[in-house]
Amino acid sequence: MSSESHSIDPYAKSLNAKNSLRRLWRALNKQRLRVAGIALLILISTLATVIAPLWLGDATNVIVDGIGAPEGIDWNRLVRILLYVVLAYVVSSLLYFAAGIVIRVVVQNLGYDLREQAQRKIDRLPLSYLDKHQRGDVLSRVTNDIDNITQTLLQTLSQMIQSAYQLIGIIAMMFYISWALALLSLAVMPLGIIGTLWILKHSRPYFSKQWKETGAVSSLVEENFTGLEVVEAYNLQDEFAELFDDANSRLFTASFRGQTFSQLSEPVMNFVTNISFVVVSVIGGLLTLHGSMTIGGIQAFIQYSRQLTGPVQALSSMAALLQSGAASGERVFDFLDTPEIKPDVSTTLEDAAQHAQQRNAGFVDDAHSPENNAHSPKIEHSADRSAAHSSAAVEFQHIRFGYQSDHPVIRDFSLKVDHGQSIAIVGHTGAGKTTLVNLLMRFYDLDAGQILVDGVPTTEFSKDSLRSHIGMVLQDTWLFAGTIEENIAFGRPGATRTEIAEAARATGVDRLVRQLPHGYLTELNEDSAGLSAGEKQLLTIARAYLASPDILILDEATSSVDTRTEMLVQDAMNRLRAGRTSFIIAHRLSTIRNADTIIVMEHGDIVETGKHEDLMARGGAYATLYNSQFLGAKE
Repeated sequence: MSSESHSIDPYAKSLNAKNSLRRLWRALNKQRLRVAGIALLILISTLATVIAPLWLGDATNVIVDGIGAPEGIDWNRLVRILLYVVLAYVVSSLLYFAAGIVIRVVVQNLGYDLREQAQRKIDRLPLSYLDKHQRGDVLSRVTNDIDNITQTLLQTLSQMIQSAYQLIGIIAMMFYISWALALLSLAVMPLGIIGTLWILKHSRPYFSKQWKETGAVSSLVEENFTGLEVVEAYNLQDEFAELFDDANSRLFTASFRGQTFSQLSEPVMNFVTNISFVVVSVIGGLLTLHGSMTIGGIQAFIQYSRQLTGPVQALSSMAALLQSGAASGERVFDFLDTPEIKPDVSTTLEDAAQHAQQRNAGFVDDAHSPENNAHSPKIEHSADRSAAHSSAAVEFQHIRFGYQSDHPVIRDFSLKVDHGQSIAIVGHTGAGKTTLVNLLMRFYDLDAGQILVDGVPTTEFSKDSLRSHIGMVLQDTWLFAGTIEENIAFGRPGATRTEIAEAARATGVDRLVRQLPHGYLTELNEDSAGLSAGEKQLLTIARAYLASPDILILDEATSSVDTRTEMLVQDAMNRLRAGRTSFIIAHRLSTIRNADTIIVMEHGDIVETGKHEDLMARGGAYATLYNSQFLGAKE
């Protein structure tokens, strides 16, 4: 949980809202034809609305002129004008409704594209980004913030276009009726604009804070759910409730202040336009008495003057809403602009090995093809490896790595592992054991040195190809919501039910699964409720067995199970390891006594290497670790 200061500084520098809105507009330009259609529909709708008051003024003049005239009121003309007014309002409503439908399509497509970009971004993010950011905050950016963007655009896009058109049309009609009154009524408008801009400036930091605190609340809720058992075990419900109340209060404060500031724009504009209305009414009345304007003209002008309030207030309100959408846009674009991992090559391990052989040979002919060369790597595609066990040689050459550049975890590590060898890696917490396999999987990039698989540097072929040859069984079992069958087949899409059952039998899972009411079709939730830690681990071992990898990584795979279950898991892992190059990380040293080579690491370096008996005979670091577990337990 973050310990950052949560005080709200309303004058703190906010992110670039203009740039955020500009990028949203560029994103909308991908649907430029629909956007142009929206603008055209709203333009015609607005023209129909703007012309109606002028016609109503003409209708008033028809009535006034007809009173006391010999021929009386021209009812035909009056009815015709009123029909025009009704038709204008009907056309305006229908076109605005049609524009609203198109806007929904445009905005929802934008939301779809942003969510798709966010998902692709997650796939390309370096793990270091997720190490430094709360998962709840990342989740809030790709869900809450994108949803806020779409909701903001739905509420503002059509109204802003319509209000802009109305503002231009109304001002044009006011000048058409009386340019003097138009200048007089518009003279006070700068006061409202200045007030609105001041309000927007002071509300923007609060909207940025609002969505930042939304991410903090989401992170806290996510932590509470994922650690619910620990929270209840330690009776920390009250502490988490206090933390939530604190985060929720900060969110409330930022949201309340932002909304309060933004809502000030409407009363400010009301005050300004009311002053304008009073001035227009008095001066217009005087002009009518002197015969400079007709009654219908002053009526139309006053109506336009009152209507001017609508688009001005709408624009100020929409601008305030856009502050919230821009704040979310800044968070989303900040996430999308995060530096990605370096572009990966598309070469497979098989092709890279063949190219390396050709380079070494200096020429290419059939005699030197991988199929005919006895010394070429015998690497099979993962889809063809289900029946035969294969392995790969791995070599670490002077690798250096640190999660932070100035704090190396591994300084100068070298190790060569032959085909089919079983390598156990032991050492104190923080020695660099798990970091080593993370680098082999290319979850992180090396600072120096290189890792070779069958003589080929891992940077010369794609991560997809590398990982298709590696299977991992971790301490933290991960099972997703789906059937047991789907969970086992996760590492090898397209596997048949026969192959899934065979993998389950080989790893001791079949007996457990058949005790369940629905067997392999038993549905699991995200927490895999109803399965013990050992049963979950066996499922992940069956998953790795079905994938039939060349290289196997077992990272503390038995650390969370009891002794009896450990025997089942160990037996399944022994079958899984058979004939494969294996890396075993373990704190329980009893599980790695039969490894071909045991490596003892301290501070990112190898301090001892050998078999169990040899290392015990030396009485060094390994013997100290081993005796601390077993002799201490006996005492």
